[in-house]
Amino acid sequence: MSGKFIVFEGVEGAGKTTQIQQTATWLQTHCGKDRSVIVTREPGGTSLGGQIRQLLLDDPDSLVSDRTELLLYGADRAQHVESLIRPQLQLGNIVLCDRFTDSTIAYQGYGRGFDRADIDLVNQIATGGLQSDLTLWLDLDVSIGLKRVALRGKPDRMEQATLEFHQRIRSGYQELANSYANRIVRIDADRPTVEIQTEIQSILMQMKGIVTR
Repeated sequence: MSGKFIVFEGVEGAGKTTQIQQTATWLQTHCGKDRSVIVTREPGGTSLGGQIRQLLLDDPDSLVSDRTELLLYGADRAQHVESLIRPQLQLGNIVLCDRFTDSTIAYQGYGRGFDRADIDLVNQIATGGLQSDLTLWLDLDVSIGLKRVALRGKPDRMEQATLEFHQRIRSGYQELANSYANRIVRIDADRPTVEIQTEIQSILMQMKGIVTR
C-alpha cells in the first residue's frame, strides 16, 4: 500500500485549517483500518520547524529579510520532508499538509519577486523531488480572506503585508493551477464550509488509492 500526499493551499483566511481537519476526520473512517491520516503544516510541522515558524510568522516585528525568509522556508521543508512526510508515506499513510512548495512559489516568487529558477532550486533541495499527489487550492478574494484574518485577532507577519502583495499571491496560484492542472484543483472557497467539504470529499473519492469504503 502506497501513501498519499495531499496539500491544501490558498491565500490567508481561505479556510485551509478548517477543511484539513474535517477532511482528516472523514478520511480516517474511509481509508481503511491499516493506514493513518496525518495532519501537518508548513512552516512548523516538526519540532525544529516550530522554531522556524516563530521566526517567520509569530513575531510580527521580526526583521527577517526576504532572502532569509526564502531560505528559512526551505530549511523548514527539508526537515519536514525527511523526518515526517516521507517516512509516513513510506508506511502507506495519508499525509494532509497545510502548504507546501506551491506556497513558496506564490509567496516568495509572485509575492516577493524572487526568480522562479532560484525558488525551484530551493524546493528541489528541500524536497528531494517529492511532490503532492493532489493539491487542493482554496481560492478566495484576498480582501475577504484578510477580513476573516482580522476577526481572529492580531495578524502574523505575513498577514500584515499589503493588499497588493496578497493579490500577487492569488495571481500566482492561478498561474500555477493553469500550469499544473493534473495536480492542482481549484476550489471556490467563498461558500459555506459544508459545501466546500462536500466537494473535497467528492474529489478524493475519485482518486485511486484513497477511499476504500
